This record gives sequence, C-alpha cells and structure tokens, in this order.
Amino acid sequence: MRSDSPSLVKDLPRLAVLCIAAFIVLVPYVWMLAVSVKPQDEVFRASLTLLPERWALIENYGKVLRTIPVLTFVINGLIVCFGILFFQLLFAIPAAYALAKLNFRGREILFGFVMLGLLIPYQTTALPLYMGFHQAGLLNSYTALIAPFTCSVFAIFLFRQFFKALPDDLIAAARIDGMGEFSIVWRVILPNAWPAATAFAIFSVVAHWNDLFWPLIVIQKGSLYTPAMGILAFRSVESGDDYGALMAAATLVAAPLVIAFLFAQRRFIEGVTMTGLKG
Repeated sequence: MRSDSPSLVKDLPRLAVLCIAAFIVLVPYVWMLAVSVKPQDEVFRASLTLLPERWALIENYGKVLRTIPVLTFVINGLIVCFGILFFQLLFAIPAAYALAKLNFRGREILFGFVMLGLLIPYQTTALPLYMGFHQAGLLNSYTALIAPFTCSVFAIFLFRQFFKALPDDLIAAARIDGMGEFSIVWRVILPNAWPAATAFAIFSVVAHWNDLFWPLIVIQKGSLYTPAMGILAFRSVESGDDYGALMAAATLVAAPLVIAFLFAQRRFIEGVTMTGLKG
C-alpha cells in the first residue's frame, strides 16, 4: 500500500484535470436531462436546481411523441448515417491499403492530395453539388443525403495510418497462399482493422447524425427529415418557448448515439490509440 502512494500522488494532477474535463463535457447533458423533466414554470426560475419540484416527464416526453414522428426521424438518421458509413468504408479501406502497403509511382503525391482534401470544408462544394442534384432530379431523396459523403479523405488518412502499423509479413504470407490484393484487403486487412473501423464509424455517425447544414439544403419533405431537422421543425412549429419539451426531444434524438458509444467505447479507444502518425 505504501509503495503505491508515490504513484497515486504523481497521478493526482492528471486525474484532477481529467475529472474537470469530464465534468465540463457532461454538464450540458445533465442539464438537458434535468430540463426535460421540469415543468415550464420551473425552467425560468432565478434559482438553478437540478431536480424539479414537480416532475413533468410524462407531460414533456408525451408532447414530443404525440407531436412529431420521432421514430421516423431516427430511422431516417440511421439510414443516412449507415448508408454513408458503408460507402465510406467500401472506398476508403482499399484506397488506404494501396497508400500504405503498395509501392507504386506517385504514391506520396496521391497521399499529399488526401492531406490537402482534409483542409477543404465540405460547405465550399455545397452549391455545385446542389445544382448537380437539382439537374438530376435527386433532391428530396436519400441519395441526395448520402452521395456527397461517400468518399471520405479523413477515412483514407485514418486507415492509412493504421495499416502502416500492420506487419508486412502478414501480407506476404497471404500472397504466398495465393490471395489477390482485393482478397487480402477484405479477408486479412479488414479483420485486423476493426478498432480503426469502429473509431471512424463513431466519428462518421456522430457527424452526420448531427448535421443540419446539408439536409436543410436538399430536403423539404417532412418524411425525410433527419434527427437534427426534426428537432428544428419541432422547435419552430410546436414547442415555441417550451424548453422542457424541446430538451425532451433532444434527449430522445441523442439517446441512440450515447447508447451506441457506450457499447463501442472500448473499440473506439483502441482505434484512436493504435492509429499513430507514422510515415
């Protein structure tokens, strides 16, 4: 016990910083949950209290479930997010493998273009993409929500860095067994890349689940609203200044992401820590 004391004292500053950071991150979520079960007259009181004097859980959540099709928004979000993720992995993993493990002329130049792609915000391409989808008659469709994000330069970069750490002997053994490059990618590389794939999946799903910019441009049909658009429509039309009901809607929309992260957190941490900045 005594031998552990110096180590504990040494770790105290780090633990204190982590606790403060965790508190700062969690406070908005705790407050969202607290407001979602408060009646309207308690939300705007001068004194801040976490627990309500009168619980309005059924009132607030019932208003949300009666007013807006939350399930439809969640299903749309799942279709869009997992559709984008499927194509991102389909394109990024072979590209990252080629940049990490295949020797060909111009490889480093191509990787430089990938790095340049990371510097370009997708908002800069919104206008030409919108015009293209308008001319093709694809507005108000899942295609318009999914297609612009099917190729992710961040995914290529992340997987390339992860694949650089994989031993070349593993690939050489697969080639000796007669495997082609595509078989190596999907039967050898991908099973060893699940930590990186899980980490990227969380980044991708969270980004597109919360995205409001692009859906507002290409979607006008309520039946195709994503979760973020559903909350915006609920706030504009139904909730007004009823922040208890608004926070209840936000809680219902955020819950799937929180649950998914809790199940995948170990893989996510492995993927982030194992993906180093290797040359």
